[in-house]
Amino acid sequence: MKLRVGTFNVENLLTRHRFSSGERSDTAPAMSLFHFPRIDERDAVERSLAVALEDDKRQMTALAIAEAHADLWMLQEVDSLASLQAFFANYVHRIADHRYGHFTLLDGNDRRNIDIGFAARRDLLAPQRVAVSSHRDLSFAEAGVHDRDLAALGIDRSGKVFARDCLQIELDFGDRSLTLFGCHLKSMSNGRDDGRQATLPVRRAEARAVKGLIKRHFGEGWRAANWIVLGDLNAYRFGLGPLAQRTDEGESGIEPLLEDFAIDPMENLPEHERWTHFRRYWSEAGQRLVETHMPLDHILLSPALAAANPAPAMQMIRRGLPYRVPLDPRTPDRSIATLATSADRYPRIGWDRPKASDHCPLTIDLTIPQDRVS
Repeated sequence: MKLRVGTFNVENLLTRHRFSSGERSDTAPAMSLFHFPRIDERDAVERSLAVALEDDKRQMTALAIAEAHADLWMLQEVDSLASLQAFFANYVHRIADHRYGHFTLLDGNDRRNIDIGFAARRDLLAPQRVAVSSHRDLSFAEAGVHDRDLAALGIDRSGKVFARDCLQIELDFGDRSLTLFGCHLKSMSNGRDDGRQATLPVRRAEARAVKGLIKRHFGEGWRAANWIVLGDLNAYRFGLGPLAQRTDEGESGIEPLLEDFAIDPMENLPEHERWTHFRRYWSEAGQRLVETHMPLDHILLSPALAAANPAPAMQMIRRGLPYRVPLDPRTPDRSIATLATSADRYPRIGWDRPKASDHCPLTIDLTIPQDRVS
């Protein structure tokens, strides 16, 4: 049985025009140019602007999903089940070859209420063949992952280990099964020089918790089972600087998932292809611009799946990224003139916005082996 499995951080697919506090990053620039004497007036204008921007953006998000042509999707940063269903009905299904269903989204722990969603081809399996579990309430103590580094950050043993959730989806295809563990691990506080290191203990604890969940679920047969850990793991060991120079970023936090456990098929790709996100920011510490192509999104395979798929095809759909992103990290010319005239983007993509997302979808083609009979 062959399946294409995908993960995509769709960047704030919301039913709200902004989060409860703070402004939307895409509406804030235009709003800053105008003075509104009344708060209700400002709010009405921001709502109108948000709707217009969201329509442009979601057409491009849908194009990326349609081009990826995946059978299964794990999606991050989705506001609600209603927004997930409306997005597929009114955007994806207007252009995609597949028709999706089996929509799942459970409220997690994110303070902005952006959650993990799941969708699959309607004709792939019957609804009763899909089982869903949330691990949002799992504590550091229950997972057995609390340590001195977490204590030093003031994190209590009773706290919830997952910054969002670990959404477990079990798919029963009859003679074979597949279990997905969808994650969106603790962010690196993007743009701060110390953010990655400061949040590392939390991501490491989350990774250890996911590993523990898998071992408890499958018992001694965890190596022989068909399972995948996928999502925006906010972690990378090596990045790509200008000219695709490999940069050692130190510990990522997801090492527990990769040490004698899951296999990362992205390692089979050429180095310049191993990225799903691009960051460019001013480093106050270094007093310089920092540019990095990084693999924040991952699809990690169980030993059994990796053995059945020694060199699986992976693809990253990058036509939805804004023009400011060099699509080939090896490109020596990063000037605005060159980047702004680089083709291979969807119609109406902008320099910084509109865009499909700040991530690109990652998919993998897999053969799912039959379950072993013990």
